[in-house]
Amino acid sequence: MSFKNKVVIVTGASSGIGASTAIMFSKEGARVVMVGRNETKLSAVAAKCSSPLVIRADVGNDDDARRIINETIDKFGQIDVLVNNAGISVENGGILGNDMMKAFDTILNVNLRAIVHLTVLAAPHLVKTKGNIVNISSIGGITTFSTPGITNYSVSKAALNHFTVCAATELGPHGVRVNTISPGPVRTDILENANNALTWDNFIPLTLLKRVSEPEEIADLILYIASDKAKSITGSNYVSDNGMLIKRN
Repeated sequence: MSFKNKVVIVTGASSGIGASTAIMFSKEGARVVMVGRNETKLSAVAAKCSSPLVIRADVGNDDDARRIINETIDKFGQIDVLVNNAGISVENGGILGNDMMKAFDTILNVNLRAIVHLTVLAAPHLVKTKGNIVNISSIGGITTFSTPGITNYSVSKAALNHFTVCAATELGPHGVRVNTISPGPVRTDILENANNALTWDNFIPLTLLKRVSEPEEIADLILYIASDKAKSITGSNYVSDNGMLIKRN
């Protein structure tokens, strides 16, 4: 899959799925725009890419979101692919706790509102290039978990799934495709960042294939969906979860 001369924005590019995605797009010839909050991690990933545009920004901040799009256009003059990968989870006591709403606002701001905003900002440029958007969701947006405090995260991803379909419907007539990927457990730093006591090994017995995915596996899927090989695909949600959704016992 060649992305030569294509301009690709990847949010959450400082680690995990985003980092792997930025590196893979770069190897395929794309002009990559790497967005993240951790400057040290961004620099480490950028060293593995070919002349990326590195933007330290918080996608949940409206001014930063506008800056991401403006700096991309100033530098490259176009946008071909937007990968909305940035996402967070915040430990909270859930519905019966005393911090549900604070966590709700924080999570929804990054996992949903920021993606809607970036989509709005990028859409006119994507129409010009007949580009596409790939939103990174989660199987948490399809099913429920009994872990206290995960409700906000799951709700944000469920809303993202529906926004993807709505955006695909609205932008399709303009030649812009919009799709979702819903990973199961992937070895990223989201558990560590959320101060979650679980490890990825805890998820292995919950999958049919008895394994947890690596970020590169999701990145492979992102590149396929963003490529011309998937030119007939829009409004779809691709699950990559090692069979976790369909495991019954």
